[in-house]
Amino acid sequence: MTTPDIAARRVLGACAALMVGSLTLTACGGSANATDDGRGGKDSPKASAARIVISAKDGSTGASINATGVKVSGGRLTDVKMTVAGTGQAVAGAISADGGSWKPKQQLERGTKYEIDATAKDAAGRATVTRSVFTTVTSANSFIGTYTPDNGTTVGVGMPVSFTFDKSITDKKAVQSHISVDSSSGQQVAGHWFGDRRLDFRPQQYWKSGSKVSVKIDLDGVQGARGVYGVQKKTVSFTIGRSQVSTVDAGTQTMTVVRDGTTIKTVPISTGDPQHTTYNGQMVISEKFTQTPMDSRTVGLGNAYNIPDVPHAMRLTGSGTFIHGNYWYNKGNPPFGREGTSHGCVGLADVQGGQSATPAKWFFDNSLIGDVVIVKNSPDSTVAPDNGLNGWNMSWSAWTAGSAL
Repeated sequence: MTTPDIAARRVLGACAALMVGSLTLTACGGSANATDDGRGGKDSPKASAARIVISAKDGSTGASINATGVKVSGGRLTDVKMTVAGTGQAVAGAISADGGSWKPKQQLERGTKYEIDATAKDAAGRATVTRSVFTTVTSANSFIGTYTPDNGTTVGVGMPVSFTFDKSITDKKAVQSHISVDSSSGQQVAGHWFGDRRLDFRPQQYWKSGSKVSVKIDLDGVQGARGVYGVQKKTVSFTIGRSQVSTVDAGTQTMTVVRDGTTIKTVPISTGDPQHTTYNGQMVISEKFTQTPMDSRTVGLGNAYNIPDVPHAMRLTGSGTFIHGNYWYNKGNPPFGREGTSHGCVGLADVQGGQSATPAKWFFDNSLIGDVVIVKNSPDSTVAPDNGLNGWNMSWSAWTAGSAL
């Protein structure tokens, strides 16, 4: 039989158990008025709706030196800081007017580690911050094409678009397909590879005078060879000037200058002597020098000459053929226009210093880079198409056969 004392203790124990159960249910079930714990309750601070994307992923290597930038959705960028890692050197950049993007003001350096810290806010003013530390593509893993003519120039009708790459290109199709050359004249333009480092473009006939030529270079990220990628992305344009084609006749030792179909001058000249003949063929003026040194040792002619101040010199071939002024002409030789006495160049009468009104100065002042000089009736061979900018010495069928497309 249970004593009253024991019964009372049992009742109290049962009540205590019910109270504990009640407390347990309250703790597990929560309360409509409970404070949020920071994980999504209605009173918690909501995350910003702004989403920042930095094109160069954090920790990446091989980032573009052109396309690296910052974009945001669901908000506006309020601050972007880019520095060279380890130095703190700031990289200038600008946030777009709509706050949706940021990009550096100048092309980045290859093989360099950078840091970007970007802040954006959504419509409610809530901020988000994103950081990326990355390294741009190295010189060893990238290629660049040096090109001519320069942007904004006016050139002669014979000027090709010529790229020289600093690495050998094995995927020529990929590279050529990311370079487009278009003319306002509507002329068809085709590319031609000279070896694995040079790619030239030209139309079938000389450019139409007055036309505008646009070159779009979209090589950024294009694989030119195994593990080697392009880094250039730009558009350049140039203008074709008046048409001027000058014909040097080695047989008569004269040069006839024809501009826009009309002969404007006939100039007495001196081509190469019988031992040092001048190339035949269509040659394009690729460089102009008011004065330049010429040393025969640089072209394999021993100590034949070393002239420090050749006036009015214009390059016709990569191997050293120029059309230039000559002030040292041996007075014992027949005058200009009688016979060839040079070491392969085309000489015109001039004076030292080149300040007087001479045939050489007139021709220099009236010539553009890209003008054509044709040599005929020389006992020499025709200049090689890749010796200078002289691809006009190839037929159109041979030219297009050298395209990778």
